[in-house]
Amino acid sequence: MQMRVLIYGAGVIGSLYAAYLSRSGCAVSVFARGHRLMELRENGLLYLHGTDIRRANVTILDHLEPLDCYDYIILSVRTDQLHTALKSLQENVSPTIVTMVNTLENYAEWEKLCGKGRILPAFPGAGGSIKDGILEAKLTPRIIQPTTFAEINGERSERVITLKKLLNNAGIPCQIVPDMHAWQICHLAMVVPLADAFYMVDDPKLVHKDIAVMRKTAQTLHDNFAELKKYGDAISPPKLNLFRLCPVPLMAAILPIVYNSTFGDMFMYQHAIKAQEEMTRLHQVFYGYLNEKGTADT
Repeated sequence: MQMRVLIYGAGVIGSLYAAYLSRSGCAVSVFARGHRLMELRENGLLYLHGTDIRRANVTILDHLEPLDCYDYIILSVRTDQLHTALKSLQENVSPTIVTMVNTLENYAEWEKLCGKGRILPAFPGAGGSIKDGILEAKLTPRIIQPTTFAEINGERSERVITLKKLLNNAGIPCQIVPDMHAWQICHLAMVVPLADAFYMVDDPKLVHKDIAVMRKTAQTLHDNFAELKKYGDAISPPKLNLFRLCPVPLMAAILPIVYNSTFGDMFMYQHAIKAQEEMTRLHQVFYGYLNEKGTADT
C-alpha cells in the first residue's frame, strides 16, 4: 500500500524531503503558508537535480482537515513555530508526528499540545537554500550526519523501523539512536560554536581567515564536550568524542578548511546566516543547560 506522508513546513528541509519521498513513490502532501505557499501554487515544488530543474509530484495544501490521515507527518518548522504547529495538529487523526526541530525542550510538553504517543523526535541531515522559488539543497553525507530519530523511550518500535525503511527507500541516509535527547544535546554542543564563529567577524564569508576565531571555536568545541563528559552526559554519536580528544591546535588548523569548503557553505554558512535569531536562542539554551548541570554538580 502506498505510504501517505505530509510535510508540514515547506522551507529547505521540508521541500527536500518532499522531493526525495515523492520520487520514491510515496503520496506526498506539503503544507505551506505565506509567500512560499504562493510560490508552490504558481510553479509547484521546483528543485535542482544536477543541472536540471525538476518539479516534485506533490500535493500543495493550505489547511489540514481533522480526518486527513497520514502515515507520517514530518514537521519541519522553525523552533519558534513549533508549539503553534503542534497545537494545529491536535485534532488531526494522523498517529505520528516526526519533529525535525533543533531544541532541548521536554518531549512531554510537546505531547500536551498534540496528544500523547504521537511525537517521534528527529533531526534532519540536509542543508541548502531556496533561490527564486527553486530548491538548491543536498542531504548531509551519511558519515557526517544522517537523518536521526528515535522513540522518546528508546524503544525500537514498528513505526521507527518502518520510517527507517521509508527513508532508506527514498535514498535518505538515516539512523535510529537509543536516546534522541542525548543526541540533540551533543548536536547543540557542536553546532552552536560553529555558528557563533560566523557572528564574531565582520564578513562571515571570510571567517576561515580569522585565526583567533578559529582557535576560539576549536577551544569551545573541546570545552563543550569535555563538560558534557564531566557531567555524565552520554556523547551521541560516540564519534563526537573527537572534539574533546583531538588537540585544540590541530582542530584550529582543520576548521578553516571546513569553513572554506563547499560543505561549509551549504551546511554551515547558509543556515547560520539565515537562522541567526534561532541560533542565538539555541546558544542561550545550550549554555543554560551546561550552567544548570554545573550548579547541580557543585
